[in-house]
Amino acid sequence: MQSRHPFKGLNLGILAHVDAGKTTLTERLLHAAGVIDRPGSVDDGSTQTDSLALERARGITIKSAVVSFTLANELAAQPADDLTVNLIDTPGHPDFIAEVERVLSVLDGVVLVVSAVEGVQAQTRVLMRTLKRLRIPTLIFVNKIDRRGADYAATLRGITDRLSPAVVPMGTATALGTREAHFSAYGPGQAEFTDRLVEALADHDDALLASYVHNAEGVPYERLRAALAEQTGRALVHPVYYGSAATGAGLPELIGGIRELLPAAVSDAEGPPAGEVFKVERGPAGEKVAYVRMRAGTLRTREVVRFGTARVGHEAKVTAISVFDEGGTDPRRCVSAGRIAKLSGLPGIRIGDTIGDATGQPGAGGHFAPPTLETVVVPADPSDKVPLHTALTLLAEQDPLINLRQDDVRQELSLSLYGEVQKEVIQATLADELGLDVGFRETTTINIERPAGTGAAVEFKEDDDTSQFLATVGLRVEPAPPGSGVDFRLEVELGSMPYAFFRAVEDTVYATLRQGLYGWEVPDVIVTMTHSGYNPRQSHSHATFDKAMSSTGGDFRNQTPLVLMAALQRAGTVVHEPLHRFHLEIPADTLGAVLSALARHRAVPLTTTDRGGAYELEGDIPAAQVHALEQQLPGLTRGEGMLDAAFDHYAPVPGPPPTRQRTGLNPLDRKEYRLRVLRRGLSQV
Repeated sequence: MQSRHPFKGLNLGILAHVDAGKTTLTERLLHAAGVIDRPGSVDDGSTQTDSLALERARGITIKSAVVSFTLANELAAQPADDLTVNLIDTPGHPDFIAEVERVLSVLDGVVLVVSAVEGVQAQTRVLMRTLKRLRIPTLIFVNKIDRRGADYAATLRGITDRLSPAVVPMGTATALGTREAHFSAYGPGQAEFTDRLVEALADHDDALLASYVHNAEGVPYERLRAALAEQTGRALVHPVYYGSAATGAGLPELIGGIRELLPAAVSDAEGPPAGEVFKVERGPAGEKVAYVRMRAGTLRTREVVRFGTARVGHEAKVTAISVFDEGGTDPRRCVSAGRIAKLSGLPGIRIGDTIGDATGQPGAGGHFAPPTLETVVVPADPSDKVPLHTALTLLAEQDPLINLRQDDVRQELSLSLYGEVQKEVIQATLADELGLDVGFRETTTINIERPAGTGAAVEFKEDDDTSQFLATVGLRVEPAPPGSGVDFRLEVELGSMPYAFFRAVEDTVYATLRQGLYGWEVPDVIVTMTHSGYNPRQSHSHATFDKAMSSTGGDFRNQTPLVLMAALQRAGTVVHEPLHRFHLEIPADTLGAVLSALARHRAVPLTTTDRGGAYELEGDIPAAQVHALEQQLPGLTRGEGMLDAAFDHYAPVPGPPPTRQRTGLNPLDRKEYRLRVLRRGLSQV
């Protein structure tokens, strides 16, 4: 029986740079909520959310994990006023940013963890930049105040300078660097705190500023707290708490901030079901299990549900539902809005799919840069090629951004990567879970191509005497803004031929653009269909379908690559390489040597700041050069240099454009392409 009260829940993400204490904080929150008897230890491998053997062995989070608990409201008379928190622990290592990518679209709020010792690091800046762009309400928790080297003022200065100036410290920390380190929250009687609150909030609240200026007694504290909650919920300001996940210092204040300042989602179980999938794994019998956040309605077992994307939809019957609740998952007959559940029975489900009515749901993905590295996976035993392909296909279901590619000519399997640690984890996973011993070729950089101008081409079925393609296709390509993706448009009437033929052209355009003129993907382009034509279905007198006389979807799928690549050749493309934004801190007397090294690695310093005995440099460096610079830096700076680098943008490659070996059919070689298509068609007869 459904409750008559709307469900009040908060999908809370815990995000951080690796080793900032994110998983330890998660354990402490679960303990405070009564879900576990004692906090687990990352070092001991006893944490609740790092359940994979590989995670516990390495002491890092690799896969996102969900755990649900209730924060009771002691001041409320009704249980309906309690807050259900679905806490999602995410990886902190930049090599596993794809796991964070998939979680962002289902979050209501975030606790961003910063170390009081290491301060703001590269991944912290990447995360905060994305959170601000998506306007996700964010609290900042400065962890490890009990560790030697913890610095309150320096950390706050780093947060203000490198994350956001719109921050509000919610208290002060004392006895830093000791086990007695303590956080004391500011209150209504502290003028310095209320003045800072007014200063931070008045930028977005003229009425509050006027009240502060004209009222001799100041602004009532209750109004300031209400305004703080409102602006935090709009991601305009970011309250900062200090504490220690290891000792529990500052945890009560942080939990109070989660309750008071992060906006809970009030969901109604009525209406059609709607949700989105942010994780997919395989069950004990090999079946797909989808993690879904329900945004509306109620979904029941045995119910046939529609799922997929705006372009591709499926239907299947939900065979089992497990709902996250009070630290575990419980089998249920239904799941309602506001909850996170695991669904079984949807064989074609993929990460990013929507469930049911997707109207108004946030889009999934696209928040971070794609992987900038790639490698070829080589089985130690050549006879393992087939099981290796099967195993990597399963891994690609859980992480689509590894972009599994097979070269049928060279019989090679390639993967996209964020870094070397990810490669090591894939290798260990294949060995430990699937018994496959593999190696890797040298890791190389993934470039992209962008159109240099506009180009068009068309092939008419009447003129196509040299092939079996009964399809007229005309396409025009032109540049699109960076990051906008592929935009397919029509300049022909949608009713001019069967819709299935238009879909065949559109799907083939997306697939063909994975390899441009130089072999790199073309991600930002507008493709417009300018001509269309087909032969209607024709039969002999005995009513047998005649393929030689009638157009099929295959004709359009085979014709489209030839036309698209001809148009792209006329437009021309420019190869772009990924550039990272680096932040470098070095001793002052090493500046000359470091600048010379930066020049050798094609790095361009944009700012140089004198910090009195040290310099801070910020600029751009090709992604392919970052690892080499990291290796040289200790020798150049007596081990005192600190380098942060994270992807920032793509830029044209100087000099001759690098090429990438093509996989599959090559429409740039028209004769060979047609011959291979013909042979493939005959082999399928």
